[in-house]
Amino acid sequence: MMGWIALVVLAAAAFGAMIALRVPRLLWSMVGAALMLGATGYALQGSPALPASPVLPDRNSLVVDEALANLRTDIFGRYGADSAYLTAADALSRGGNPRYEVEALLGGIRTSPKSVQLWTALGDALARHDRQLSPASRFAFDRARQLEPANPGPYFFLGVAQLRSNDFPAARDSWRVALAKTPADAPYRTAIAQRLALLDRLLSIDPAADTTK
Repeated sequence: MMGWIALVVLAAAAFGAMIALRVPRLLWSMVGAALMLGATGYALQGSPALPASPVLPDRNSLVVDEALANLRTDIFGRYGADSAYLTAADALSRGGNPRYEVEALLGGIRTSPKSVQLWTALGDALARHDRQLSPASRFAFDRARQLEPANPGPYFFLGVAQLRSNDFPAARDSWRVALAKTPADAPYRTAIAQRLALLDRLLSIDPAADTTK
């Protein structure tokens, strides 16, 4: 019903504009024909009676995983300006705004272009939103590793992105590097080691997943 009301209002506004602009009457029939054509198309193909059904993104693949977010905090720390940008980006992700999550991280990188934490988070966000380890996400991870080669964080989250892309052998290699770069007394070492052990177990059970063999 609202669609038809809107169509009538549009028609009235169109004719009112023609009168106000003193459009020659010879052209009125053309405008009327165009409106009738639109009304016919709406009558044939429109479905105004159907309830609204907005399309929602697949948030399971977009939203930050809480366990990984906590591990990221353990690796990089929770204080400083970089963490504030990450907090804002995570909140936007949870709210279903993946584009703004990336923009928040890019804003942080413009302020702190040498932040390993933000470059790593950007790589992770792009990989989630692109649903693959895209060239853009790979560039972000590469930049993070260049800035601080000894930091295990970029290697670990690169492995997460590779895992999501079903590249299990590459993920295992990245996690092995991450574990090797993790200090023996780091509180998050166990979390990385456990994930690596599970991945090793998976590859041993399902040889087809290990494309290196």
